[in-house]
Amino acid sequence: MKRNVGMLILFLLLGWLVGAWIATALEPVQSLSFLTASKVIKWSPQADLDIISYDFTIQMKLCLLSLLSMIISVWLYRKL
Repeated sequence: MKRNVGMLILFLLLGWLVGAWIATALEPVQSLSFLTASKVIKWSPQADLDIISYDFTIQMKLCLLSLLSMIISVWLYRKL
């Protein structure tokens, strides 16, 4: 079976999304705060040239639960 990079990226994104949803649902539980504490990674390139200007922001929110779910999604991808 031929592996597809696009399918791997889809699995990773879905794993990240599911992990983020679970982390949001578990935020009120204090004993699991080490899994749900998130770190925001932000990148904001901008330029103001004479004829064109742009301001673009990419922000990613990562937590341990999201990373674990991404690892599980890669494992599931390899099992297929």
